[in-house]
Amino acid sequence: MTDKPTVLFVCVHNAGRSQMAAGYLRALGGDDVEVLSAGSAPRDTINPVAVEAMAEEGIDISAHTPKILTVDAVRESDVVITMGCGDACPIFPGKRYEDWELDDPAGQGIDAVRPIRDEIRARIAALVADLLPERGAA
Repeated sequence: MTDKPTVLFVCVHNAGRSQMAAGYLRALGGDDVEVLSAGSAPRDTINPVAVEAMAEEGIDISAHTPKILTVDAVRESDVVITMGCGDACPIFPGKRYEDWELDDPAGQGIDAVRPIRDEIRARIAALVADLLPERGAA
């Protein structure tokens, strides 16, 4: 891993879970981490309920757009965190891979998305503490 780790979040549509995770890591990791997100079958726009849930936390993800997962994105990442993309994620030796089992916020209302968001926040706080120990648990 380089001095500045690169983390890639991957879910099928890159419209909910991976975008929320990327938003939290940008907020908690700041300039000390590179953040990427992508999907194996990305939507055209981010889930508006995910945008709303993150706005409640003071994090604006509305300007981000879903992106297609590429081999290069995986290759340039130190940590790859998948959220239900299955076999679509290429595997490279020497990378750190984690699979986070999280409910999909697609089609859910805000009351169902908040617990997903909160679980993502807790996982991101632990990730920041691990990747950037000098920052503490954020």
